[in-house]
Amino acid sequence: MDLRSTPVGATYPGVEVHANLIAGILDGKIKEKPGFMLGFEVLQLILLGSMLALLLPLLSPLRASLLTVLALVLTVVLNLALWSSANLVLPLAASLLMTLLLFGVNMSWGYFVESRSKRQFTELFGQYVPPELVDEMARDPQAYSMDGRNAELTVLFSDVRGFTSIAEGLDPQELTHLMNDYLGAMTEVIRKNRGTLDKYMGDAIMAFWGAPVADPEHTRHAVLTALAMQKELKKLAEPFRKKGWPELHIGVGVNTGMMTVGDMGSPVRKAYTVMGDAVNLGSRLESITKQYGVGILVGPQTRESI
Repeated sequence: MDLRSTPVGATYPGVEVHANLIAGILDGKIKEKPGFMLGFEVLQLILLGSMLALLLPLLSPLRASLLTVLALVLTVVLNLALWSSANLVLPLAASLLMTLLLFGVNMSWGYFVESRSKRQFTELFGQYVPPELVDEMARDPQAYSMDGRNAELTVLFSDVRGFTSIAEGLDPQELTHLMNDYLGAMTEVIRKNRGTLDKYMGDAIMAFWGAPVADPEHTRHAVLTALAMQKELKKLAEPFRKKGWPELHIGVGVNTGMMTVGDMGSPVRKAYTVMGDAVNLGSRLESITKQYGVGILVGPQTRESI
């Protein structure tokens, strides 16, 4: 009835305990956990934890995952090597848990910070810039700012011809639907060509290219947008006619030059916009399209650039 409870069995013959002890002494394989193991564990946690805490935030998710796996494998290999060769029982659980915890915290923090940055960029630039450009900007938020700066950009102004008489001939609901359809179609054209929508001014539209995302071909994209807007307007003619709405005609002015771009306004309301002589000239080019009898006018620097 010499039965004992041991780590390898609930009912284990007591004589086997003595036999294993004697065999371990004879073979020199008695496992031991010296008193300095506590200090070793603390030192291991400090060194491993410091390394992971410093490196993980600097690495991409894939590289951070590889580093974590490497740290786990090396910890286990070191533990098994000392177990089999030096008969030392090293603490293992704390190091593994700390490694996994640091990895989890780093990934969670990175996810939430990235999500917050993307939300902030969407709130700041989403109403001006196409979604795909917002995604591009969110990859490197530090490279973009709404602070004012000078840059060579291209601005576009468009305006509906004879809008006052059109508005007087429609009831408020019809006019609202007409403007929503018109502005929606024009805005989609601007966004497809990487333009930044500045503002609507009644029936007028203002947009610019080259900020906040740099665009080496901002002049070309602006001119292509002007051409596409005239083409899109012709597509709207038939649906408008079926609804009993008048056919719209627009004048478009495009100009390139040095402008001040940034978040401007009052504490109550601000807008990401452009200012300067080149902007004013773009507006005036649009206003004289009807005098020249053309749909689009571009400034001299725009013409030279393309």
